[in-house]
Amino acid sequence: MYVTFSRLCAALLLLNLSILLPGCATNPVTGKKQIAFISEESEIQMGQEYDPQVVAEFGIYEDPQLQSFLTEKGNAMAAISERPNLPWTFRLVDSEVVNAFAVPGGFVYFTRGIMAHFNNEAQFAGVLGHEIGHVTARHTVAQQSKQQLAQIGLIGGMILSPELASQGQSLMQGMQLLFLKFGRDAESQSDELGVKYSTAIGYDAQEMAGFFSTLDRLSGGSENRAPTFLSTHPDPLNREVRVAELAQQFQAADNRGSYEVDREGYLRRIDGILYGEDPKNGYVEKGGFYHPDLRFYFTIPRNWKLINSPTMVQMVAPDEKAIMQMRLAPGSDLRAAAQEFIQQNKVQVSQTSDQSINGLPATTIVGQINQQNQQGQRSSLGTIASFISYGGNIYMLAGLSMASDFRRYAGEMESSIRSFAELRDQSKLNRKPERIKIMTTNRAKTLQQALLDAGIPQDRLEEFAVLNGMELNDQLPAGYLYKAMSGGTR
Repeated sequence: MYVTFSRLCAALLLLNLSILLPGCATNPVTGKKQIAFISEESEIQMGQEYDPQVVAEFGIYEDPQLQSFLTEKGNAMAAISERPNLPWTFRLVDSEVVNAFAVPGGFVYFTRGIMAHFNNEAQFAGVLGHEIGHVTARHTVAQQSKQQLAQIGLIGGMILSPELASQGQSLMQGMQLLFLKFGRDAESQSDELGVKYSTAIGYDAQEMAGFFSTLDRLSGGSENRAPTFLSTHPDPLNREVRVAELAQQFQAADNRGSYEVDREGYLRRIDGILYGEDPKNGYVEKGGFYHPDLRFYFTIPRNWKLINSPTMVQMVAPDEKAIMQMRLAPGSDLRAAAQEFIQQNKVQVSQTSDQSINGLPATTIVGQINQQNQQGQRSSLGTIASFISYGGNIYMLAGLSMASDFRRYAGEMESSIRSFAELRDQSKLNRKPERIKIMTTNRAKTLQQALLDAGIPQDRLEEFAVLNGMELNDQLPAGYLYKAMSGGTR
C-alpha cells in the first residue's frame, strides 16, 4: 500500500463478530484457497461504513475535473481487474500528505498531496493500480482474518502507544491513527498488480518505477510533506528496481508497441492544485497552531507532533506516551460540556477551576480515569481538560497520559491549553494557500535557474526539485513545463 490507511481499522474490532464467519475462500488474484473470516458482502459493508469516516477525517478536495479523471481511470482499471463487479469508488481527499490508500470493498483514496507529486499520468496509473491491487487481492481482509484468528488485534505502527490507546479508547476516539502494515509479500504483489493493470490500459509502468525515487527523496523532506508510508514499507529504491523489471516483462507479453506517459497533459491537469497546508483549515508555524477562519491560536508543546483534521486537532508527545486533543464540545454551556465529558469518560475529578483563559470564559478539570481492559487488567489515566467559550463555540482542549506519567506531561499540557487565545495578527489571518503553478521555460536553463526565475526561495529549491522529480542541475530545454508556486507568504 502507498498507504492503506487504517485509523478506521479500530472499528473492525467493534464489528459484530457474527459477520466474521471463518471459512475458506478462493483468492481472486492467485486462485488459491485462503482462510477468510470476512465474506465479500461483509467486506463491501465494511467499506461502506468506513467511507464516511474517511471523508470526515480528511474532507473532499473540490476539483470536479481532477475527481472525474481519477474516477475515469479507476473504473477503467477496475474493469480489467479480477474483481470488476465490486462497487468501486474513487475519491480525491483534502490532505497535503503524500498518500494513497484503500479500504475493503473497493474504496480507493488519493490525497491532493500525492497528486501534486506525480509528474505524468503513467506514474499516477501505476500507483492507482497498486491500490486497486490491495483490494482485488483482499490484502486488508486477509490481514484482518489473521488478526481475528490469532486474537492479537491490530498490527502495525500506532502514533499512540498501544498500551495508552487500549486503555484510553473511550476518551481518544478519533485519535487512534492506525496504519495496517502489510507484509512484503502483499506489497510486492500489489506492485506487480499495479504494473499489470496500468500496462493493460496502455500506460508505461516504467514511470511507476521512477516514482519510487521521488518517494525515497521525500523521506528526508519537509515535515508537512513527508509520505507517511515510508515507515511501514520496503525500501522504495529496492522496489524501483523490481517494478522496472516487471514493467519490461509485462510490456514484452503485451506487445503493444508504445505506452502512454503524458507528462504535459498531467501537469496541466494539476495546474492550480492546493499545495501543502490549507491555511483556512489551520496551519502550524514556529511552534504555534493558527486557525484564521475560526480566529484562534495556541502553542504546541515542544517537539510534539500535530495532526490536523476537519474534526479535531491532535498532538502526540515525542515518546508517544501522552496525547492532546482540541475539538468542539457540544452545546453552549461550559459547565454542562465539562460534566458531559466527566460522565462519558468516568473521570474522578480532583480539581475544578472556572478561571478564564486569556480573557475567555473557561472551565478546567483535572482528574483520573480508571479502566479495565478485556483481559481484566486495570489501569489509570491522568487527564486535564479545559472548556473554553469563544466565538459562539465551546472548545475542548484535553490532555491524557498514563497516571504514572501524568506529572511529567501535565505542565506542557496545561501551558498549551492556557495559550489558547483570539487570533488578531493580520499576517496570520490573511495567510494565502500555496498552489502549484505550471510554468514554461522561455529558454534552455537548469531546473535551479528555472525555479529561481519563478520566484522559489533559495531554501526551498530542493523541495521543488523533488516535487518536479528532477535534480537541480538537470537541463531543461526551451518550452519545457515544470512546477513552481503561486500564493503563500513563506
